[in-house]
Amino acid sequence: MDNRQNDILPGTAISGKIFLAPMAGYTDTVFRNLCAEYGADLCYTEMVSCEGLARLNKKTAELMKKGAAEKQSGIQLFGVNPESCFEAAKNAAALDPAVIDFNCGCPVPKVIKTGAGSALMRNHKLLTELVGALKAGIAAAGKSIPVSVKIRSGWNADEINATETAAAAVEAGAGLIGIHGRTRAQGYSGVADYAVIARVREAVPVPVIGSGDLFSPQDVLRMFSETGVDAVMIARGAIGNPQIFLQTKEFLKDGTVRTELNDAEKLKLARRHLRESVAEFGERRACKEIRKHLCAYSKGVRNGTSLRNSLVRCLSLEEYEAVFEAFFREQGIE
Repeated sequence: MDNRQNDILPGTAISGKIFLAPMAGYTDTVFRNLCAEYGADLCYTEMVSCEGLARLNKKTAELMKKGAAEKQSGIQLFGVNPESCFEAAKNAAALDPAVIDFNCGCPVPKVIKTGAGSALMRNHKLLTELVGALKAGIAAAGKSIPVSVKIRSGWNADEINATETAAAAVEAGAGLIGIHGRTRAQGYSGVADYAVIARVREAVPVPVIGSGDLFSPQDVLRMFSETGVDAVMIARGAIGNPQIFLQTKEFLKDGTVRTELNDAEKLKLARRHLRESVAEFGERRACKEIRKHLCAYSKGVRNGTSLRNSLVRCLSLEEYEAVFEAFFREQGIE
């Protein structure tokens, strides 16, 4: 079995190898904290706009708030303006994250049309300038925090350039590379290409963090084995399933998963997630944004479809609580 999950990433002060990936709309403070409690070694924030952070926008600052259980955090930035990237990195560095990540992989059209996200995989000149600006901003803050660059396998099936993009980022000063094994055109469809991830691992002299199709501890072991990556980032596999981090560590240690949550435990964790989100973000916002998480928790639960049909109609904490109470009574959950 793979026993490396407690190591220090080479050339960094980052400990552990099993991370929560940055996910826009998902990796808020409450979710990151739950994942950290269940063993995520490092949790990344949602994408943070360099423009907003450079201006110290209040809502932008909220995205970076650390959970009490987070020992190591990563702040993910995105942008296309070197001056804003400099100021954003300086402001982010003041929060002492373990790493500042730069998004060069987001496939969302509204991000790409600005020249950010995956569009930077087609503009290595600008990419290197932006990485340099981030490094300079961190130095201006008097910090020595590494910059990681998160990329995809390429723009589309005819334009697979992850190796070249990673090399350009490292030459500009990136200390880590994160790679999702899908193209921009794939979005989140199809299958992640582990062969591309392996080629990037072979091509660059810095740690590489792999992502894509990690839905079980067995998937994580397969990625380590087939790609040689130094660490992994679990993304969709953690939604409604924060225990995957502890399960993965158990499996990598001795091939056994000992932490299994039954239906009652899953739903009680979902209810806790709901309540903590309301406490953190306020009832109106939390009750709207929590639906996607609660529906994920209910997958695989007996009569989960019925529960989901009720949850998606809830507009208040009182309504959510009533749905949970009724379902618990029906299922004999105490």
